Amino acid sequence: MQAVVLGPEGVLLTVRSDLRGWELPGGNPHPGEPDEQTVVREVREETGLRVAIERPTGTYHRTGFLPHEARVFRCSVLGGIPTPSEETPRVAWFDPEAPPATLFPWYREPLRDALGPAAPPVVRHERQGLGAVLAGMHIDLRMRLSNDTAR
Repeated sequence: MQAVVLGPEGVLLTVRSDLRGWELPGGNPHPGEPDEQTVVREVREETGLRVAIERPTGTYHRTGFLPHEARVFRCSVLGGIPTPSEETPRVAWFDPEAPPATLFPWYREPLRDALGPAAPPVVRHERQGLGAVLAGMHIDLRMRLSNDTAR
């Protein structure tokens, strides 16, 4: 589950401690945990923010490298202060219309979908092949060489 967290400052993105690059906050459910509860919990754990889910925006079936299904929810901030965690050492606001170049490419379409007009959730099928792997490696290296400051 991932969240597009919107606030007055823009869209909130995080950098994880393992694969370096800007991404949407989120994670995996605990056994039996509903999707909505997972999103709220993961955003709180990774960013320090309390959020409300506005709407589901899409389900992304990804094949190729690391096949998985990602469900994305548009969320608004209820409170809290953006705070890094052990899992996400960087948390920052960005202009939603101009995300950083170091945003992993597989988050760009979910971000666009969440920023669009309210509509039924989309269902997309994506193949993450060699191009996605190389782009991710390039972003990770660029972030590491810049001490996570590359935008």
